[in-house]
Amino acid sequence: MTLLAVAVGGRGLVPLDQPVLLADDEALLRGRAAFETLRVYGGRPFRIVDHLARMRASAERLGIPWRDGFEELAAEALSGAGESDAALRLYLTPGREGSGEPVSLALVSSLPGDLEERRARGISLISLLGVRAEAPWLLGGVKSTSYAVNMAAESEARARGADDAVFVRDDGVVLEGPVTNIWWRTDTTLFTPSLELGILAGVTRAAVLEAAPRAGFEVREGEYTLALLLDAEEVFTTSSVREVMPAVRVDDCPFERGPAAQALQLELRQMAS
Repeated sequence: MTLLAVAVGGRGLVPLDQPVLLADDEALLRGRAAFETLRVYGGRPFRIVDHLARMRASAERLGIPWRDGFEELAAEALSGAGESDAALRLYLTPGREGSGEPVSLALVSSLPGDLEERRARGISLISLLGVRAEAPWLLGGVKSTSYAVNMAAESEARARGADDAVFVRDDGVVLEGPVTNIWWRTDTTLFTPSLELGILAGVTRAAVLEAAPRAGFEVREGEYTLALLLDAEEVFTTSSVREVMPAVRVDDCPFERGPAAQALQLELRQMAS
C-alpha cells in the first residue's frame, strides 16, 4: 500500500514528507490510539458512520477524548489523493504526553496490488494461540494501534509458509484473525465466532451478516472449536480492505474455494455501489 494523502485535524492536507506527530505523542510512546481502516469505493468510504461509531467506542475505552470532524477530514484526504478506489485509515491519538489535546488524522493509501490474485487462488491459514479478552483491561473489541501482537502473528504465519493466521484459544475455541474475522460453511449454514468471545466487531462482518440471507445462507454465531472448522466444506475471512477472502488451507487441512465466499463478495460489492 502506497501512501497517497494525509490530512490532519485543524490543518487540513499536509505534504507527505511533513511530520504530523510530535515525538512524545502517546500513540508513539505507548501505542495508545484508536484507529479504523475503511475501503473506499468510487470515492465513497464504505459504512464510515459504522466505522466512526466503533472508533468512538474504542477511544472511550482507551480514555481518549473524542474529536468530531472525521468525515470532513476524510473527504479532504480523499480529495488530495485523487484515487476513487483506495484504503482510508483514520486515527485519533491522545496527543502529547500530559497535554490532553488529541490529534486526528486521515490517511489515504493505494490498495494492495495482489488482492484479486489472492482472492482467485485462495489463501492459506495457520492456527496460532490466542486469548479470550474477557477482562476489561485486555481491551476486547477495541481497535487500537497496539498492534504488535497482530503483526507478529502475521509474520509467524508467513514464516511457516502460510498467508495469514487465525487465533485459537488453548481449549481449541476459534477466535479471529490478526486483522480479519473468520467464517466457515457446512451445507447452507455459515458459522462465525460470537462477539461475546471478545473479538472485534468487524464492520465487514456485520455487512456479511446482513447479506448472507439474501445469498441463501443461514448464519450461526457462537463458541466453536477448530475441529468444527476443519470439518467444514468452505472457509473464508472478511475485512474492510481484503473484503471476502477464500481460504484453501487451514493448517494441514485443504479446502475447495466454495460458493459462499463468491456470493458474499458479490453482495458486498453491490452494497458498496
